[in-house]
Amino acid sequence: MDATNEYLPRASTGTPGLDHILDGGLARNRLHLLEGNPGAGKTTIALQFLLAGAAEGETGIYVSLAETEAELRAGARSHGWEIGDNIEIFELVPLESMLDPDQHQSLLYSSDLELGEAITRVFAAIERVKPKRIVIDSLSEIRLLAQSSLRYRRQILALKHYFAKHNSTVIMLDDLTTETMDRAVHSIAHSVIHLDQLTPVYGGERRRMRIVKCRGQSFRGGYHDFDIKPGGVMIYPRLVAADHRGPISRTLVKSGLAELDKLVGDGLPTGSSTLLVGPSGTGKTLLVLHYLSAAVARGEPAALFMFDEEIGLLIERAKGLGFDLEAMQKSGLLHIQQMDAAELSPGELAHQVKSCIEVNNIRCLAIDSLNGYQASMPEENYVILHLHELLQYANRQGASTFITLAQHGMVGEMKGPVDITYLADTVILLRYFEAIGRVRRAMSLIKKRGGAHENTIREFMIGEQGMTLGAPLDQFQGVLRGVPTFVGEAKNLLEQA
Repeated sequence: MDATNEYLPRASTGTPGLDHILDGGLARNRLHLLEGNPGAGKTTIALQFLLAGAAEGETGIYVSLAETEAELRAGARSHGWEIGDNIEIFELVPLESMLDPDQHQSLLYSSDLELGEAITRVFAAIERVKPKRIVIDSLSEIRLLAQSSLRYRRQILALKHYFAKHNSTVIMLDDLTTETMDRAVHSIAHSVIHLDQLTPVYGGERRRMRIVKCRGQSFRGGYHDFDIKPGGVMIYPRLVAADHRGPISRTLVKSGLAELDKLVGDGLPTGSSTLLVGPSGTGKTLLVLHYLSAAVARGEPAALFMFDEEIGLLIERAKGLGFDLEAMQKSGLLHIQQMDAAELSPGELAHQVKSCIEVNNIRCLAIDSLNGYQASMPEENYVILHLHELLQYANRQGASTFITLAQHGMVGEMKGPVDITYLADTVILLRYFEAIGRVRRAMSLIKKRGGAHENTIREFMIGEQGMTLGAPLDQFQGVLRGVPTFVGEAKNLLEQA
């Protein structure tokens, strides 16, 4: 790549996420293509681009062949924006209204206006305004007026050279609605940004974008999720853990339960990931609460992302187990966020976790549960890749991560919806088992990277003070299968009661 191109001056798009993906923004004094089906978010991004320029004192013009000025201003107001005097909305008009000086500019119909005259009027408006930023909406109308691929390509080239002479940064919008999909602009434009809108079987629509090409500058490839919210487009750059490296002080994270810490080898390493696996009701969330509570007691910020339970119910249930989550929240050390899997894209989840870690310096992070996390993925085949980057990122920030995974079934052979045991540094297995006419709970540590640990199976009980672990179950065989065989003496059973 040419070294001079690497440092092309950039124009902010007005969308921080997109600026990050483009490594600073759009190249100035170049022509860029923003394409996507109707409703994908092109107009909103284009308005943010002009408003960002206006904030820097740059004049802008929105050349509209598809929407009226009233529609554009109403759309801007829905996001809380007011289009000021330094942004002009130039709306091409049908010929009959040009005869009436009192008639305000309105919509262009391709049958009313020839391409040459339309382009001439656009040039006249640009000569008058002398804008630094230009939006042309949309190429579909120009393509229809051109009536042939050759004339269309020549006209776009003419526009490109004209804008270059005037040192303008231009975004052309294409709604991809014409029958003939002419890709001539792809080869002419300096960069091409493609927007997609996906509709899952259940839940809200998902939007994503990717940079198809971008000459002379680096950019973040692949798909990036985004959303349109009051206030504009929010783009969530794909999380790449390799971009976030830093020194980590390795210590051991304690749970506050002496027997549990003994089971895992005196504690879990800082900046590691722990997977808690077991059927519903075995105590996975409770185990997470012990680690979060211990972190808060040490004065370390902690965060819990809830998919499966309503926050109010969790707070009430936790209080009955000896955890005052409300007090922890009021202290500013515990951050609890409710996640809606039906409305959440993977990119937005990663963005929320990343922001929480960076803003609050989180040292202990929990996601409850992976089942809900997976439900937010429109393409389940890639849940492991998403989770890998998220865990690696959290680990490199020095945060200890806990993830719960509910398995199908209660006793006997059980399976999870996805196998991520190889991703986690530590795997703790929770089980129900039957003994002496009672249903009991047992815990074992299946895997731990880089440290010694017990290879025992311990029974545990849940009471008013949370979780209590007993001595190793060395009197039983087959506990993990759910129906163990007692091989010891009855007097050695855990409390018999």
